[in-house]
Amino acid sequence: MFAMFPETRRVCLPTQIFALVFVVSAIMSSALASAAEFKIGFVDRERILRESGAAKRAQAKLKKEFAIRETELEKMERQGRDLQATLQREAMTLPEAERSAKERQLAQLERDFKRMQRELREDQTLRSNEELVSLQERANKVISEIAEKEKFDLIVQEAVFASQRIDLTDRVIKALGDK
Repeated sequence: MFAMFPETRRVCLPTQIFALVFVVSAIMSSALASAAEFKIGFVDRERILRESGAAKRAQAKLKKEFAIRETELEKMERQGRDLQATLQREAMTLPEAERSAKERQLAQLERDFKRMQRELREDQTLRSNEELVSLQERANKVISEIAEKEKFDLIVQEAVFASQRIDLTDRVIKALGDK
């Protein structure tokens, strides 16, 4: 009745489906063809930070750097435990003034221990972060060298799934070990 364009023809449904399938397959084939030209790699950053020779050397360096302070803390902790055991053992026999002095000494030792422990943890965290940044920079440099040398288009460091075929982690770990 109220046809605006009476001369237009209706295209039948099978023809529309065929055209749609043709267009989709053309798009998919061009996408696959262009994807074949890309060279993609994957690097497991956590594994590099855990297993590389550079990471192990950094951990050993940090352990050595803080060993003296950790030993001092252990010694202070033993002193505190010994003083506390002495207080508990001799609490009834010690004169009030001496017991009070030992309790103050124990409280001061606890405060010093907690302060030194907190400072040690803060310093360890700071130094650990510095070493981590340094290691990440070296790893990124190695990854960039591999990418340029072998003409990779993309190297990702985080992925839900990555095939062993594109995993470059072992090569990066080996290269970091050589440096």
